[in-house]
Amino acid sequence: MIKLAFIVPHSPILIPSIGKANNLLLEKTTAAYKKIEEKLIAAEIDKVIIISPHGQAQENGLTLNVAPEFNINFEVFGDFSAKASITGDTVLAQEIKDDLKTETNIHLISETNIDYGSGIPIYLLSAALKNTKITPILTGNPELSEYFIFGQKLHEVLSSRDEKIAIIASGDLSHKLKRRSPAGYSPKAAKFDNKVIEYLNSPETAMENIAKIDAKTISDVMECGLKPIALLLGILQGQNFNPKMLAYQTELGVGYLTMDMNLES
Repeated sequence: MIKLAFIVPHSPILIPSIGKANNLLLEKTTAAYKKIEEKLIAAEIDKVIIISPHGQAQENGLTLNVAPEFNINFEVFGDFSAKASITGDTVLAQEIKDDLKTETNIHLISETNIDYGSGIPIYLLSAALKNTKITPILTGNPELSEYFIFGQKLHEVLSSRDEKIAIIASGDLSHKLKRRSPAGYSPKAAKFDNKVIEYLNSPETAMENIAKIDAKTISDVMECGLKPIALLLGILQGQNFNPKMLAYQTELGVGYLTMDMNLES
């Protein structure tokens, strides 16, 4: 059964050894991660599905990473000290493939070094995941509406299981909120972020409204969170939830949204 669901950012600045003094700029997001950690522990979660836009996804369908164990490191960001490992869920990934093979293109890869979109949230939540198995799902080229449909099919597989499952959508909103943003500035960025948050706060129409955002705006603002969010909303389709924003920060010129989907039993 699906017990918990969250949207989280994956800024490397959240890793203390990378962010150093800048890490303090994201203290609200760090506190939000702490709340998520506490909920994962209290719920005694058995399995976590983490949805990332940054792995080696295939062009069509869903890509699941089925490595039996994942190594987390941030050497790509110049940090060689922050490391962790966590158990993969090869059984669940294979069962998803078997259950959906006639409806959805499911690709299985086995990459021991996990992508940073998955690795940063898992590292930050590692205290709550010691006895938990992880299944990374990677988003690729399909449209938002397709990911929503993928999610609806996944809901049928996951909701019938006895284990307690948490879904985490890892992704950032606009990367162009300020003139000093690393990706540059777009006057559309703030409005885009505000609209996405507004839509998420109305669960019944969230996906319908998000799907209407025009492609040029999405390209202009340089987001990386919409496809993980669309997949998450599909998974939660038919399940009551009352979203609660835990943090939204823009100090570094990127929209870092942390949201508890607040599932109702």
